[in-house]
Formats: sequence, C-alpha cells, structure tokens
Amino acid sequence: MGFDPRYTGRNFTSVGTRPVRPDGVDKVTGRARYGADFNMTGQLVGRVLRSPHAHARIKKINTSKAEKLAGVKAVITAADLPDLTDGDAAMYAILDNCMAREKALYDGHAVAAVAAVDARTAKEALKLIAVDYEVLPHVTDVDEAMKPTAPVLDDSVFTEGVEPRPAKPSNIAKRSQFGHGNVEEGFKQAHSIVERSFKTEQTHQGYIEPHACVASVSSDGTADLWVCTQGHFVYRQHCAQLLGMDVSKLRVTSSEIGGGFGGKTHVWAEPVALALSRKAGRPVKLVMSREEVFRASGPTSATSIDVKIGSRKDGTITAASATLRYSSGPYLGMWAEIGAMTAFACYKLENVRTVGFEVLVNRPKSAAYRAPSAPMAAFAVESAIDELAKTIGMDAVQFRIKNAAQEGTQSSYGPVYGPIGIGPTLEAAKSHAHMKAKLGKNQGRGMACGFWFNFGGQTCTDLNVGIDGSVSLAVGTVDVGGSRASLSLVAAEELGIPYEQVKAVVADTASLGYNDMTDGSRGTFSSSMATISAARNAIRTLRERAAQMWEISVDDVIWESGQAVAKGRKHGNLAPLSLKEIAAAAGNTGGPIAGHSELVADGAGVSFATHICDVEVDPDTGATRVLRYTVIQDAGKAVHPTYVEGQYQGGAAQGIGWALNEEYIYGKDGRLQNPGFLDYRIPVCSDLPMIDTQILEIPNPNHPYGVRGVGETSIVPPLAAIANAVSNAVGVRMTHIPMSPPRILAALGAG
Repeated sequence: MGFDPRYTGRNFTSVGTRPVRPDGVDKVTGRARYGADFNMTGQLVGRVLRSPHAHARIKKINTSKAEKLAGVKAVITAADLPDLTDGDAAMYAILDNCMAREKALYDGHAVAAVAAVDARTAKEALKLIAVDYEVLPHVTDVDEAMKPTAPVLDDSVFTEGVEPRPAKPSNIAKRSQFGHGNVEEGFKQAHSIVERSFKTEQTHQGYIEPHACVASVSSDGTADLWVCTQGHFVYRQHCAQLLGMDVSKLRVTSSEIGGGFGGKTHVWAEPVALALSRKAGRPVKLVMSREEVFRASGPTSATSIDVKIGSRKDGTITAASATLRYSSGPYLGMWAEIGAMTAFACYKLENVRTVGFEVLVNRPKSAAYRAPSAPMAAFAVESAIDELAKTIGMDAVQFRIKNAAQEGTQSSYGPVYGPIGIGPTLEAAKSHAHMKAKLGKNQGRGMACGFWFNFGGQTCTDLNVGIDGSVSLAVGTVDVGGSRASLSLVAAEELGIPYEQVKAVVADTASLGYNDMTDGSRGTFSSSMATISAARNAIRTLRERAAQMWEISVDDVIWESGQAVAKGRKHGNLAPLSLKEIAAAAGNTGGPIAGHSELVADGAGVSFATHICDVEVDPDTGATRVLRYTVIQDAGKAVHPTYVEGQYQGGAAQGIGWALNEEYIYGKDGRLQNPGFLDYRIPVCSDLPMIDTQILEIPNPNHPYGVRGVGETSIVPPLAAIANAVSNAVGVRMTHIPMSPPRILAALGAG
C-alpha cells in the first residue's frame, strides 16, 4: 500500500508543542562530540600547504625534504589524487579545489598536505615543501572579470547558454535566462520606471565550528570518515569517487555540527585526509584553522546587479527585468542561475525577464549560504520596488500587496504556484504594531519580501519499537536546526505516544539507506514525511500483532491514541492493548517491531516572508544601529514553534551582519586581508535588537501535516529591508552592501 503525502487537516496533540530539545544538555555541558572532538588510536595530524598567490602556475613541487623529516608519515600532492572523474566537470572542479593541479587559482588554494605524529612536526614539514610558482595576472572583482581585457582563469571555459558558441574562452562561464511575456512592450505601458545598479560583497557563513574530520583507511581498502557535515551520504559518494573507492567500503559518520548554513554541503579537506591516511596507513585528523576556513572554504558570491521595473499610476507593475552577475570562484557554479530564478518570485508579473551570468574570479570556490543567491537578488529588486512605490506616491506595503503573487500565478521562473503565503505575510505586516510605531530623528523604517524554493529529495528512515515500548528513530538528515526534536514530535504524534518515549538519532551511512544532502530546507520536511510513513508501517505491524494476541482479524483492529482497539460489538470484551504491551509480547508474536520508509519527498512547497526593520543612522559617523526587527513567515505547520522562531531569528541576525558589516576584503595582490573574526565582523548580541517573529501557517498540500521548510527564507529579506530603512533614514538610496559607515558617508556626500 503506497504512502499518501497529501495534507489531511488533522488536529494535533504533540506537533505544535515546545518540548526541551534532546541534545540540549549535552551541548551546554560540553559532552556533545563535534568534528574536532573525535580521536582514533594512533592518529596522525594532517596539515595543508596553501598557495600565497591569487593566480599562479605550479611549475614544480619538491617534497623530498619534508618526507625525510622525522615524524612525517605521508606527504601528498595532486599526484596522489589522480583524476578519476571520467569527464565529469563538476566532480573535477571538486577534485581540483581540494588539491591544486596545474594552477593555484586563489589565495589559500591547497597545493600539498602532510601527515605527521604531531602538529609541530606537521607545521615544520610544510615549511620544507618547495613550490616553484609562475605568478599570473589575477582578477577578483566580478565586473572586472567580465571585461575582454581580464586575465582568463581557464582556457577550456567557453560561455554556456550562448548561441552560437563563443570562439574565445572567457571568465563568463554560463548565461541563464528566465521569464515570460514581452518586457519591451511592458515598459512602454509604464507611467514610471526605476532603473538602478546594485552591488553586494562576498560574505562567509561564519559558522562557529571549523571544518574537521578524522579519516582512517585500512589495508583492505575499507575506510571510515568522521566529519562535521550537512550530508554524510553525499560526502561518501564524492570522497569514494575522488579516491577510486567502492562506495560500500567507505562509512561516513556525521558528528554534531557547530553551524553549517550551506557551507558544509561541500567537501574541502575530507578527500585530502583520506588520501593522507591511505598513504600513511594510519588514521589522520585534519582540522582547518579559522584563517583556512576564510581563505579556502566556500563563501557566497559577490554580485553586480542591474534592475529595471515599470508600473502604471495605479501601482500595477507592467514589466520587470534584471541582469545578475555572480562570482563563483574559479569554477562554474549555479549561483547566478538561482539568483535569476528567485529575483521576482514574490510578484505576479505579466512581463518579466532575468538574465544571470556565472563569472569566474580568483577567489575561493563559492558555496551555498542559506537560500544561496536569493538575498542578493532580493536586495536589488526590493530596493527598486521601494523606490518605485515612492515615485508613484504609493505606500510600500500596499504596492507589494497589489502586485503579490498568489495561487495560480505563473512564477517568474516558470512553474504555477499552489497555495502560497506571500499575500498573508504582507497583510500581517500591514497590520503589525511595528508598522505603526513612531520614528525619531535620523531613524528610518524599511520592509522587504523574500522567497525560497525549498526541496524534498531522497530520504530514508527507520523506526524501531523497543520491548519496553520506547521508540528509536534513525534518520539520515543531519540535525542542523533541532530536527531530532521535531522528528520525535512527528513520530510521537503518529504513534499516539508521549514525546519522551521517542529518541531520534542520525544514522551513519552503513546503517541506513541513502539520504540527500540536508539543504534546501529539506531536513524536517522530508524526514518528517518519511517518519510518518515509517510510523504508519509500524502501526500496521502493531495492529497485526494485536490481532494475533486477540486471535481476531486484523481488519477488526484500529490504532488510536497509542493503542490497538478492537472495533465492533462482538469484541466489546477486549480491552485496548497499548504499544508497550504489544512490544513486550513481540518475542512471542513474530519478533521485533519496526517501520521502514524510503521515498522521494516531492512537493516541498515554496516559502515566503516579509520583514520590517527600524534603524538609526548617525549622520556624522555613518554608524548604523538596528532598533527593531520583525519577521513574518509562513511555516506551513510549525512542528516545534520554538525552533521555527529560532530559524526566523537566526536568518535575520545573519542578514543584519551581511547588510551592515560583513565582507571579504582583497588587496591589490589578490590576497584576503581579513581572514578572521577580528577583522571580519559578524554581529554579537550588543549589535542586535530582540527579533520579533510571527508564524503564519498556510498548509502545504503535499505534506500530511502541511509542513514547509523554514530554514532559508528568513535570510532573504534582511539586506533589502535594512537598505530600505537606511535609505529612508538618510534620504539617499543605498545601492552597495554592506552599508558600512564609510559607504554611508560617501553616499551622503554624493547625495
């Protein structure tokens, strides 16, 4: 019997409550084991030698002196990671990024690695590796990289998505286009048009825990990898392919994760650790320093975006277009493509066109960061939307309400929307007390909308009933935001038992079927669907066992409130059997009781949010203070409302840092100048107000409980909401993120 994922509109007992998280005590007491907390007997210390140049040909590497140093057990270069990608360009980019081959393509690119008996010896060994570089011209700015005169990073790159195929290689790796209607005709119908250019700088996810792993390759070719990751099954696939291993011979265990936000969806050091272990014949522990994290793990894209929007006098948008240029590091990414898809997704548009360009630059390989690419696109579009509303004399919220997408709208990137929450979030913002509060001198209020796709994907879950009636739930999605508690609530809800009876664990890759990466806000959505399916399979077995114990037909047994009930007058003398009673008798009725589920969780349901922000700007110094912040977002159904609120607040906090402070700063030599939290400043408590949240629940029709992912949408509106607030406070349109004091003062001077 197939699993039916459709929303049923049921009433809930456990789901929607706020129990204590099961991992909380371990985390606050220090018992939780993160990536760097794991050790193996006889392990070696791994260290990586990184390029000091932004762009350089590697003419020769001499490792002989390092190999002779006492205590050094292995030294590797690209020669120890041969190309086994069989023409797979995406996998080759991962391989080349893990260990530079012909060229070092950014400051911090790995060129060699060592494994030694201790950190001091490993550090000394790196100094003994001689690398002969031919320094090449570099380019780190996205606009400069597109110019015909820019140094070309890769002679094999010819712009994809362009017909005819270009005759010359360039740094423009791909062109993507989305939209419908006739944009040129739409602009002819407009009474007012706003056209502006925007720029955002590169940022890092800023997770507290650096990348860390322990790799152990045995002489028989089997291997273990303990790692902080958002997707241990994907890490297994990538590492096995890069090292030429059978997937079944590599077991990957995910540790607790000290923040990821998309930055731990990519392998960086893990294949290197495995290659070192294979060569040394001993386990190798490799932990990145904070400087290495900044220089050599994936930040966001820097962007340059042109937006043009036109509307009639009544506020109806007649046409909208955007050209988006995203840096992707030295390898082809999909970041501009996503930006082009999300840019106008909040609105109902008859004529819309977006064009995205993936641009290669001498910076680290770009990676996901919580709704990757969408915040930059929203910054540009929502800033222009605000300016256009002001131009025609219309309230910014009302202008958005008039043009908001709704059920049945064809999205700007193609699909037709089902039930969505953009309209309700805007209506809630319009009536929110925050919107009506008075502002003081040098203060401004801004608001903005945001969108994210959400994702489901391949998911596998096991549910096992213990003989004492307790339930163990094994999932394959990494807990990056409290999902173990949420999934325990879902299992408890479906089985009709107390939350405290359920314990969820993240299984390793040898203990459970394949699960996709925990990204795209899929964790709770997909695994809750699989948990419901597994629980229902277990309930089927529980009914069968109860029927056996009663010696009646299973068709006469129903499951309600955590117990088997014999239905019908003829069974009126049979008292209900609890899950615990059935489990205790399992040895005599057929053995262990379990439920299993493997599925592709389709229909994740898109997500929308509206944010409101008040700021105060000092006109003399350009310093900005966020006074008040409100997040309104559709969760579909909030399984654990506290965690949902935490996701809303976390995204907003990161967006505040991105909007006001955070940026990668490169010198003329192409080297990163601020690779650490002292000079790359993320917000601390004193920088943030209490962030208010309002959860809306517009059920997702493709999930039994109506759940939508919530983890990413909350970082999309902040850049624009804060930019609109600052612009309103200073009376000058801000077009460059972050809005640091020097940029604000420069804008005031230019204005």
